[in-house]
Amino acid sequence: MSKTTLRSNPHCVFNLKCHLVLVTAYRREVITSAIMEDLEIHIRRVCKMSDVGVLEFSGETDHVHILLELHPSVMPAKRVNSIKTVTSRRIRKDHWETIKTQLWGERFWSRSYCMLSVGDGANTEIIKRYIQNQTRPS
Repeated sequence: MSKTTLRSNPHCVFNLKCHLVLVTAYRREVITSAIMEDLEIHIRRVCKMSDVGVLEFSGETDHVHILLELHPSVMPAKRVNSIKTVTSRRIRKDHWETIKTQLWGERFWSRSYCMLSVGDGANTEIIKRYIQNQTRPS
């Protein structure tokens, strides 16, 4: 059994984790190995700037899974919006020529996403293993 790790600030003690799944527009298989690497870099950078921890990251050719550790002051929907906006802009800037024929329009991500709360201990380890076992593009 894993030990609960609590974070704190002057006003609260917390342990908030969520599993975020982002899907490409129209579920198109456009995420290559190079795009996956760039997505991870940009997602980690955006999260670090807003005190959100990325505990695990992986995905497949049409989606990514991210295990996030949140601060209570973070509004999850706004953070997801930032992640999607920044990564979409960067992927269009750096990789658009190679993927534009596979997408309909300018959108990289689907408008929807899935965010699930994650319990502590075994649940977190199970989610980490699930994300690690994604078949990353080669």
